[in-house]
Amino acid sequence: MPVARQSRIWPSGGVHLWPSGSTSRSHSHPRGHLVYAASGVLSVHTEHGTWVVPANRVAWVPASSPHHHRAHGDTDMRIVFLPASLARRAPDRPAVFLASGLAREVLLALTGSRRFDRGARARLHRVLVDELREAHEQPTHLPEPRDDRLRAVARILGADPADTSSLAVLGRQVGAGARTLSRLFHDELGMTFYEWRTQLRICHALVLLAEGHDTTRVARACGWANPSGFIAAFTAIVGTTPGRHRAGTQAGAPGPHLATIATD
Repeated sequence: MPVARQSRIWPSGGVHLWPSGSTSRSHSHPRGHLVYAASGVLSVHTEHGTWVVPANRVAWVPASSPHHHRAHGDTDMRIVFLPASLARRAPDRPAVFLASGLAREVLLALTGSRRFDRGARARLHRVLVDELREAHEQPTHLPEPRDDRLRAVARILGADPADTSSLAVLGRQVGAGARTLSRLFHDELGMTFYEWRTQLRICHALVLLAEGHDTTRVARACGWANPSGFIAAFTAIVGTTPGRHRAGTQAGAPGPHLATIATD
């Protein structure tokens, strides 16, 4: 298993430089924390599902929540631990938020080479939480099904996001009718099958773009017959075009010179 090339963690935060394909062990922290990819793309995996975190998003992981990370593309991962007084203002479950320009700068400052005294760090923490409270949660979350039939559908489409099978066809493969599966998607995951499949495809597209594939290839690999349909769906969910997103994740911010220590 690949490990972080360089890593540093301290009481209020940390930085890990992950090569593409790296996966951390499953773990939790006694304090809630924010996770940001200054370059590359992270996926955060929990018992509730998977959150994909490109460079224009920031993830929130509550205290004591078991999770693990995976890097898609060379990834500069930043971590900011929040004091309990501020963590209470964040959701009690994992979430992903749009990262404003100010939020990104604060995240980078708190995890960069400059050292802040306690008062300055507390003020920056408050600014960061205020920015996230103003931001809308972003739909880069793929919820984890509980029903065995939904899990089977998720495995089929996870193995091949370009599969265009209807719910009726998939139902015959997993032993359930289309109406039953449709109800389960609504009741368990809070979305229609087609909304869930689009979300799955966009999450997969974020990974492929981080690995350097071009828009046309990603569109085909994720089930779109033409790039224009993919670009429209991607932009509606991610907030930018695939080309601009790919350029942003690969440009990134230069990582600091770090001493290698235990990884998160």
